[in-house]
Amino acid sequence: MSNSMYNKMWHQTQEALNSLLDKESQHMTEPQRNQVFIFQTLATFYIKYVQIFRNLENIYDQIVHPQKRILIRKILDGVMGRILELKNEMVELELTEFHYFDDILQDLKLAPQQLDIPIPKYFLKEKLEAIRGREKILAQILAEGGLDVPNGKTTVKAMPLEEAVKLIQVAERARQGRLRAIFMKQIYLQEYRAKQARILGEQVADAGAAALRIQKVWRGFHQCKKTEREREEEMVFLGMNPPPHFDEVSPTMKQAERVGHLRSETQMKHEERYREALVAIKSDLQLIEGPDIKESLQDQIRHWFIECRNLTGTFPNYPDAEDGGSAVIFSNKTPEQVIDDILTNQDDEEKNKKKKKEKRKTKKEKEKKGTKEKTKEEDEVWKMSPSVFLQSLQEGNNLYKDMWMNKDESWNFLQEYDPELIKQEKRKELESEIRIQVDELMRQELKNLKLAVNKEKELPVKEGRKKGKKKGKKTKKGKRGKKDKDLTADRTIESLYKELVEEGLLIQSLKVNLSDYIGSAAVHEKAPLVKSLLLAGPSGVGKKMLVHAICTETGANLFNLSAANIAGKYPGKSGLQMMLHVVFKVARQFQPSVVWIEDTEKTFYKKVPNAEKLNEPKRLKKQLPKILKLLQPNDRILIVGTTQRPFDAELQSFCKVYEKIILVPRPDYASRYVLWKQIIQRKGGVLTKALNISCLAKVTDGFTQGHIVEVIKDVLTERRIWQQARKPLTAGEFITAITSMSPVYKEEEDCFKDWYAKTPLGKKQALSLTIGGKEKEKAKGKKKGKKEKKRK
Repeated sequence: MSNSMYNKMWHQTQEALNSLLDKESQHMTEPQRNQVFIFQTLATFYIKYVQIFRNLENIYDQIVHPQKRILIRKILDGVMGRILELKNEMVELELTEFHYFDDILQDLKLAPQQLDIPIPKYFLKEKLEAIRGREKILAQILAEGGLDVPNGKTTVKAMPLEEAVKLIQVAERARQGRLRAIFMKQIYLQEYRAKQARILGEQVADAGAAALRIQKVWRGFHQCKKTEREREEEMVFLGMNPPPHFDEVSPTMKQAERVGHLRSETQMKHEERYREALVAIKSDLQLIEGPDIKESLQDQIRHWFIECRNLTGTFPNYPDAEDGGSAVIFSNKTPEQVIDDILTNQDDEEKNKKKKKEKRKTKKEKEKKGTKEKTKEEDEVWKMSPSVFLQSLQEGNNLYKDMWMNKDESWNFLQEYDPELIKQEKRKELESEIRIQVDELMRQELKNLKLAVNKEKELPVKEGRKKGKKKGKKTKKGKRGKKDKDLTADRTIESLYKELVEEGLLIQSLKVNLSDYIGSAAVHEKAPLVKSLLLAGPSGVGKKMLVHAICTETGANLFNLSAANIAGKYPGKSGLQMMLHVVFKVARQFQPSVVWIEDTEKTFYKKVPNAEKLNEPKRLKKQLPKILKLLQPNDRILIVGTTQRPFDAELQSFCKVYEKIILVPRPDYASRYVLWKQIIQRKGGVLTKALNISCLAKVTDGFTQGHIVEVIKDVLTERRIWQQARKPLTAGEFITAITSMSPVYKEEEDCFKDWYAKTPLGKKQALSLTIGGKEKEKAKGKKKGKKEKKRK
């Protein structure tokens, strides 16, 4: 796709965003009572923002203009934040983490796939070198320590020479034996044919009969192949079978991938040239325009001194550097406007004093009357909560309209940086830098003027006040310093990183892909903050894999603070404090980070089993709530717990630590069908008509992803994969293997549902259903009463 196509795509996306922002501003002010209508409004906005996000993410990844990318990134972060806000609104409205958009998707004429949220490619692209470097260091530390390397990789051990010779001899003798067996078989067949010829005698066959027999065999074979081909074509036509070469990657896709790589290279070149231009253009402006800017600023400030003296009778007080200096007075104002402001300020001060007194009286009276009425209305009426991201989205949209919407770029075919835009930006930057120097000079000039004209002197009271303020600030900093005491101030972050790896607290994550995880630094600071997440579900549903996928897609470090993993490490209270300090210090330094607590119910046991008392599983119970309080919005650290038995934990403290609780269910029919199909192919299996995937998916109802993977591993041995050419795979082979496993029974699934009903969100959901049910019953009762009256 060319530059013009991506530009066109951007303009279309911006138009969609502009219309959506207009609709949002209308609905923000409109109060609503109908819950169904409210959810449909939120869901429609959510789906439309997802479409905009998908387009912007693709545009940001492929567009090569460096200045456009800065604006697109700002809007992209805003859109991501708004998606999270709307999701949060829907959760609070429906009191569930899962929502159904089927009707809205039909109305908007969208496919379910278009609701998928892709992971922004820049998550990994922008810090690829840092992640690779970190992986190398981690692998090196693991190798030096002789620790087990994950991902199924095994270390190669050295073999003694005698054993190696014996191994080679055994292999060579086996090879010779196989060759000898083939030769003996050939000799046997030759002798057998000669014997048969002697018995039958040398009979000269009729050429016509022989030709007829060959023709029969050939025609039969040809017709069979033709029938098979026609049947296959019919099945493809009916949509029962995929077309030929369906799974193969098309040449156009390969070409698009190559072009994508070239575009990313061009992006990097343009970014480098843009950075170089920022420095070069600024230095040129400093040489050429710097002296003129300095002179004009000095003239402007002198004019202000004189006019202020003429109008008020005294020279003005010069603003402090901390307050912004002369920029406070002259920001986007002409000298004439500044003079008008001086005159209006004098009149306004007197008027404001009178108005404030009147307002205080009226406010108190209104508050007394309005409080009772408001409380009743607020309970019934729903309004969309204020957004943190809409303002930044509006700013980004306005910037697009002013700067790029109608810009003529016919001269910039290669989509490199625009020097005029850099000049505008750097002029402002240069002016603010020169203003600081000018302010110092003009402060001294004002002092001299005051001494010469009015013989005024500066009062020492202001300095005293300033000093007092500074002292106050210092004391505050001192208090903060005591709270956040650094226990490892004398150690480097690299040594702490190494220590955590050697102790097994910082582990290597498995390479698992995920298709529905969002977040970024800019969004994380403002969006509804989720510090902790609990994944609960039966064994084998993919809870651990989800944790590893989060780390893979975001390039996050993985810290393992499971009860079994920290047992015996950093003993005592001081040891525990040191361990948590080191973990979260390294997690902050190398963020984003995921702190994983496997079998997290053990940390919150109601009663610790005797077998586990020595391991002290409840070590983190009191510490985790404290850690959550210390985590700030700008800390991209997520605490993730996984559990198979959440009902063993003390519910109150468990739910205090984990803000979001997600039940991971066993797979449904569609999921099982995809699992069987994809994992068989991944493990080297070949799908044929003899293998009924649909049957496998139906029979394995109640079994988890873990069960399916284990069965496929057991069946698809190296020998079985080699035999597939003459003996295709059948469903029976897998069914016999799965009979030895126990599925997730209904009773176990009900235990999870009952437990979830006791959690805060589960309680709210149950309460809303009961209240809603009562209201419906009342409404039905009223309708029946009315009908009976009419009959009478």
